[in-house]
Amino acid sequence: MTRPDPAPGAGLDAARFTERVRAAYGPDGRLALPPLTEWDIFPFEGDLLVKQLADPVLPEPPRHGENPATCDCRERADDSYLWTDEHWRLGGLAEPAGVPAYLLMPRAHHDLADLPDDLAAELGVLIVRLDRILSAVPGVGRVHVNKWGDGGAHLHVWFIARPAGVLQLRGSCLPDWLDVLPPLPADDWDMLAGHVAHAMAEYGGVAHR
Repeated sequence: MTRPDPAPGAGLDAARFTERVRAAYGPDGRLALPPLTEWDIFPFEGDLLVKQLADPVLPEPPRHGENPATCDCRERADDSYLWTDEHWRLGGLAEPAGVPAYLLMPRAHHDLADLPDDLAAELGVLIVRLDRILSAVPGVGRVHVNKWGDGGAHLHVWFIARPAGVLQLRGSCLPDWLDVLPPLPADDWDMLAGHVAHAMAEYGGVAHR
């Protein structure tokens, strides 16, 4: 797959972007707090400040695994994942977190923009399949699917399950809650991971839990 040519005149200039943001600072030398901080899903309270925007860093430092030869994907054995097939691997976090969370990644070293069309088609099916599996777990209210990629160059798609009825965990703040909630009991974490692995294996591939 080749990247499309950029549109003439389109683009973002980091220096101009930073200048425009700083021009919007208030009398205290900062941007105003967004309405998000008043939402019931926002996990923090008290006196908050918006950080001042740092100078751009260009070129950006390489992400982990930018060189395929140094990517962790080359070292991890299949049995360290929850489920694998010919093209994909599903992993869990190293330690239990506050809510169930899993990462789906291609076996070959790709980021989203260079994912071949056949794998892109498979990814769409797997996203829907995992959403259905997790949504069917008793007590799960919603499944959030996220892709960031600023930390690692190997594509990894997050699946985070929100407990039903815990309305403060709704929406885009769930990843922030994930970092502050106490971890689930290890037995519950392992049991759910095993269920997800075997449910995926019913469609093909191998469960490793």
